[in-house]
Amino acid sequence: MKQVKKAVFPVAGMGTRFLPATKASPKEMMPIVDKPLIQYAVEEAVAAGITDMIFVTGRSKRAIEDHFDKAYELETELAARGKSEMLDFVRSMLPRSINCIYIRQAEALGLGHAVLCARPAVGDEPFAVLLADDLLDGTPPVMKQMVEAFGYYHCSVLGVQDVPRADTRSYGIVASRPLAERVEQITDIVEKPKPEDAPSTLAVVGRYVLTPEIFRHLDKLNPGSGGEIQLTDGIASLMQQQQILAYRYQGTRYDCGSKLGYLQATVELGMRHPEVGKPFSDYLKTRRAP
Repeated sequence: MKQVKKAVFPVAGMGTRFLPATKASPKEMMPIVDKPLIQYAVEEAVAAGITDMIFVTGRSKRAIEDHFDKAYELETELAARGKSEMLDFVRSMLPRSINCIYIRQAEALGLGHAVLCARPAVGDEPFAVLLADDLLDGTPPVMKQMVEAFGYYHCSVLGVQDVPRADTRSYGIVASRPLAERVEQITDIVEKPKPEDAPSTLAVVGRYVLTPEIFRHLDKLNPGSGGEIQLTDGIASLMQQQQILAYRYQGTRYDCGSKLGYLQATVELGMRHPEVGKPFSDYLKTRRAP
């Protein structure tokens, strides 16, 4: 089995829950303190040993390409002003060994369709999928944990966590049986079931390591609810031929696709920020005082 060296970032969504902030700027570029969500996801992939970053983009997503591109004008200006520390920071945002690939999803037809769009760049290799709205804060980084699990079991691995039963209609939900510590074999997967129909409360969050056979299964799918091709349906089909695992990652998930999750991430990561963490924490203490 080949190593996981490629990651797909589906970033073509509209981000309507954050309007008007996302009217002209991608939701993935919204910052947590001083770093956009997409950079947190890319850094997580880099920490897992991934070298090829494949962005499935759409209209109004040019800012993501610009963010990871070389900024000649900015670097020249920083150099002229003698701001060497900031210049080094800008130049080291991504290691030189990292390749960024951009594929246009002409029409938003679901997560499964976005992953399928990446097929020409992924080829016949295992690959990761990271959703930037889910900021996963783990030590070691969550994708690194999952890539190591893939390297041991040689099959697809889905990042999961327990959610309140009332929230199952917002997730893909799996039924599973224990296999090892933090690892379970998936026996069923259902897309956004009603709480009374959910096979469990174990939800798939925005991290996947998939074998390339998933493309063949996605390619055969008919559009589901809302006319979309669901990645969950492709995984359910793949499961008929291959073992698929649920991995209970170590770490904290912030649902930055929601306003509350975004604010929680800002507060928690802000309190740990090397520059402003201490004064920000002190400020919060004064605000919490009666």
